[in-house]
Amino acid sequence: MSKAVLVLNAGSSSLKYALYDLAKGATCISQGLVDGIGTERSFIAHKNLLTSQDVKLQGPDIRHHKQGLQKVLELLRVGEGSGQNVTAVGHRVVHGGEALTQPTLVTESVKQAIERAIPLAPLHNPPNLEGIRVAEELFECPQVAVFDTAFHSTIPPSAYHYAIPYKLYEELGIRKYGMHGTSYQYLLGRAAHMLGKPQKDVNIIALHLGAGASMAAIKDGKCIDTSMGVTPLQGLVMATRSGDIDPAIIQMLAAEKGMNIDEITNMLNKKSGLYGLCGEKDMRSVWDAAEAGSARHKLALEVYVHRIRTYLGAYFFHLQGRVDALVFSAGVGEASGRTRALICEGLEKFGIEIDPSQNGEGKLKEPKAIHKNGSKVQILVIPTDEELSIAQQTLQVVNAHQQHMKQ
Repeated sequence: MSKAVLVLNAGSSSLKYALYDLAKGATCISQGLVDGIGTERSFIAHKNLLTSQDVKLQGPDIRHHKQGLQKVLELLRVGEGSGQNVTAVGHRVVHGGEALTQPTLVTESVKQAIERAIPLAPLHNPPNLEGIRVAEELFECPQVAVFDTAFHSTIPPSAYHYAIPYKLYEELGIRKYGMHGTSYQYLLGRAAHMLGKPQKDVNIIALHLGAGASMAAIKDGKCIDTSMGVTPLQGLVMATRSGDIDPAIIQMLAAEKGMNIDEITNMLNKKSGLYGLCGEKDMRSVWDAAEAGSARHKLALEVYVHRIRTYLGAYFFHLQGRVDALVFSAGVGEASGRTRALICEGLEKFGIEIDPSQNGEGKLKEPKAIHKNGSKVQILVIPTDEELSIAQQTLQVVNAHQQHMKQ
């Protein structure tokens, strides 16, 4: 495997990984999860995709990320999925701030920049940085950081500035950054292929609808606006995140409920969204309860879809009506035909016509067009693959660096 790339996504107590052989197209060899790091509930769930062999190791002995990754390497050395000749490690890093807007080789200055961006992503950047440091100890190959925010670096100032004192932008970097960039990068490539156009000519509105959800307006292959902001809290209604709210609610909660800023932030991130409205996080459960007659669950669906259509209308105008396709992806976007149908309901006069016979229900494994013949705007469902996107971008960075060194 001369082009084997290991992708790592380090969380505070978890480590997701995937090993790709990019010499054979885009073959994922192994993937898995180390979870509960530092607790007695720690385990590794590992799958070898070449042999379809699943392994689950349970035990209280994964005390830190380095130990977890060492155990992963033992699993990767089993059989054909050898981890010994990994040529590069690609790391998902949530926030690059304004300094890091492209996938990049990890250096000391890059690590320092990731550290400086911690206030912008306090829950994500520290474990992402820990994953880089651990991998540097265990691998001698190049390390590449791929940023969720990078894809959105083309957003113009008119879209990324907040109307707050300008010095807060200058001093703290407070502006819209956006997330899910690796997903959007992947979706753009697949959508361009399905549309039969080069990426630079593609205009799409992409909907990454998972537990975390966002949308992006992409014009001529570049992002011009997205729904998430400084953090993943802004924008759409999500499984447990509120999305857009009136900022004055924060002061009201402090005054009327005696809540401090940490309690309010926790509520907005973990106890709001669909869960806050109806007590359910899973979209299938929300739909089932709504169809069984629950007014609260029906309301949750209506609020969820209303917010999406608000952004859909805005992005349709930002693209001046020149939209090649709506692209649905991520957990809800890929699996919930009922949600896709509700989002597109009544939009025929805007050239958006969904085909019920093609829409269906259940998670798709391959991209699919679900619009009617003659629909001005195509409607595509594309299963996202953020890990593959990271692997591909990692290899591009390493190859470019090697070419530069030869010159």
